[in-house]
Amino acid sequence: ESVEDFTRVGDGFCDGAKYFTEACNNDGGDCAACTVEDPSLVGNGVCDGRDYMSEACGFDGGDCDLCDVDDPSKVGDGICDGKYNTYLCGFDGGDCSECNKNLIMG
Repeated sequence: ESVEDFTRVGDGFCDGAKYFTEACNNDGGDCAACTVEDPSLVGNGVCDGRDYMSEACGFDGGDCDLCDVDDPSKVGDGICDGKYNTYLCGFDGGDCSECNKNLIMG
């Protein structure tokens, strides 16, 4: 699968998604320091928190850019923190998914 903008490869920012692949040399080396369990989650459109929400991972390939929180380490830490349970923070990096499902399903 090809990338949309070749100028993003090796530009100093870990873009994730299609750029964070072996074929693109991990975004031209931009994602070399991003050591996460599932690289396909970087830049997938959801703020995943935890290690993904780091400078090395381009703040989840830009997915967490708008997640403005006091303590980024709490996003995706396994505990649903109500103030981080927002769309922009990926519903606390997925921590609140089960809670939200229970509220919706009743």
